[in-house]
Amino acid sequence: MRRATLTLVDGAHREIFIEEAVGLSAEERERGRYRIGEGITGRVVATGAPMIVPRVSESPEFLNRTRARTMANAEDWSYVCVPVVQGRQVVGTLSVDVPWDAARALNRDTSLLQVVGTLLGQGVVLRREAAEELRAIEQANLRASKSGENWSGANNIVGRSKAVQRVYELVEQVARASTTVMITGESGTGKELVASAIHYASSRSSKPFIRVNCGALPEGVIDSELFGHEKGAFTGAIQMRKGRFEMADGGTLFLDEVGELTLSAQVKLLRVLQEREFERVGGTKTVKVDVRVITATSRQLEQLVESGRFRPDLYYRLNVFPIHMPPLRDRKTDITLLADHFVAKYNNLHARNVRRISTSAIDMLTSYHWPGNVRELENCIERAILLSTDDVVRGHHLPPTLQTDVATGTEFKGTLQYELELHERTLILDALKSTRGNMAAAARMLGITERIIGLRVGKYAIDNRRFRPEQDDEVPTEM
Repeated sequence: MRRATLTLVDGAHREIFIEEAVGLSAEERERGRYRIGEGITGRVVATGAPMIVPRVSESPEFLNRTRARTMANAEDWSYVCVPVVQGRQVVGTLSVDVPWDAARALNRDTSLLQVVGTLLGQGVVLRREAAEELRAIEQANLRASKSGENWSGANNIVGRSKAVQRVYELVEQVARASTTVMITGESGTGKELVASAIHYASSRSSKPFIRVNCGALPEGVIDSELFGHEKGAFTGAIQMRKGRFEMADGGTLFLDEVGELTLSAQVKLLRVLQEREFERVGGTKTVKVDVRVITATSRQLEQLVESGRFRPDLYYRLNVFPIHMPPLRDRKTDITLLADHFVAKYNNLHARNVRRISTSAIDMLTSYHWPGNVRELENCIERAILLSTDDVVRGHHLPPTLQTDVATGTEFKGTLQYELELHERTLILDALKSTRGNMAAAARMLGITERIIGLRVGKYAIDNRRFRPEQDDEVPTEM
């Protein structure tokens, strides 16, 4: 195939345009626009049926709109065009030029392209849905910024997977109440975004949203940070200071990594949750507050309770309405959507104009296990945005941890049998090393018979004597 073209249908303008092409210049791509029903491409979109032009020069319907084929060589080309479909909807076309050959079976080419077209249709719809959601997010953020709102709520929880949809539902259910919420999940999954979404969707949205990272507070200042202190309460307390609970009065207090609190701080937190009152450090006056508490943790609090490091009464008081934020490896369908979201974010932040993520880069993103979750993905995309020189995020722009064997040129080139034998030899060597060359003990370690290990040692030319400890000089025996 010498040329290949993917066209998409612009539903708003009822026009067909070239999205991607191989063998066409930028000018030729721009010229390749059709109305539905116009030319071969337009007819395929209109009918949903593939079309074959055995010889381009003999077809009056072939418009040559791109002018990529000159009269001198037009008669040497055949043309195949198939619909790109999703369900019953035609979303574009896939077409190729192949050298004309009277004996060539173009029907086989057509069948192959129809399979590819069906696969492309799924990708086209997903990318369109992602683009529409990103536009909705940007418009909501723009409206909020114009109205003076601090919109960092649910619109920033990007995802369409079932797991994330469940989070949306739970946020909506609990937002209007004043119930205490506990958000669980691994580090980097977006627990703070969920807390923010709950606050800004609640009746407290006009009041403060105060964040506290309990894991970042030294033990000696936790009480002062949470509950404030009076002047002279300790060395350096030169004036009265309000704590985070007072600062959040009427609003929401978000305690991140609540599992890191000391036992003494847990006792005081429990009292505030139950009585809605406390005393500042060094003070005797009782301060009353109206605060909604949302907590988050990446640790298993149940295990901390069992080990005595977290109070069970506080755990049950906090775990009224649990919400679990799934790890990114369990929501693979959201990776492309999140990547597009971060491309738009860092394009704006760094004044760049990256327009798309290449197929190879998408494959690398979706096959990686993401131990750092969404935060790691965001950092990878920001790095790639800064490295890109042609407005495209490509595979080599991603960190080395994401590089596949094909991308790095280190793909496996041996055979399965060779790799199995290599691994078997390594296991035998390790066993002999551990048993100091004792064949019987090595066989028991590997779960095989002495006969089999003897055969394998002979096969791989292993000298088990080299693993034996050096012997003292032999003592002559009596004759």
